[in-house]
Amino acid sequence: MNAAISELAKWDSFCVIVGSAAGALIGLQFVVMTLIAGRTTNPTPEAGSAFATPTIVHFSVVLLLCSLLRAPWREMAVVASVLGAIGLIGVLYSVFVTWRMRKQTAYKPEFEDWFFHSMTPLAAYAILAASGIAAPAYTHEALFGVAGAILLLLFTGIHNAWDAAAWHVLVRGPAEQAGKTSRKDTPP
Repeated sequence: MNAAISELAKWDSFCVIVGSAAGALIGLQFVVMTLIAGRTTNPTPEAGSAFATPTIVHFSVVLLLCSLLRAPWREMAVVASVLGAIGLIGVLYSVFVTWRMRKQTAYKPEFEDWFFHSMTPLAAYAILAASGIAAPAYTHEALFGVAGAILLLLFTGIHNAWDAAAWHVLVRGPAEQAGKTSRKDTPP
């Protein structure tokens, strides 16, 4: 086993803990969606694809990355290529999500929405792509970049999931009970 691959073994506990958290949060998101499905009187698929779906994608990427980092790789160049490819695909996906956010008319995003649904995922995926490029030559440092990207995606997903759940409970629920729900009151 070469020295670069042995660096991956040092991240086993990190991957188990963070990957398990991502898996649990994916399951929790399904539970939340099921619970609010009956309450929503005016569902908007375009808002869901701009705000809800990306949260599941980010949690899934965290789970995927943690799983891949624990695989028995033989060459760091292959690992680096996979990390770089996932990072580049994530950058493209983040741009696509930003386009969806701009296109949808159900909800007017505020700065916090742009920051957590567009900017932080874009930054995380860019860090992941750069880490993939750097990994063959600077494995130790690049793995810290990968870990940072993973944590940024995880915490962004947690923020976005909480924000959506809180919106449904604190804003949408009272508006529905008062009979004041309109198309502009649709959740992020």
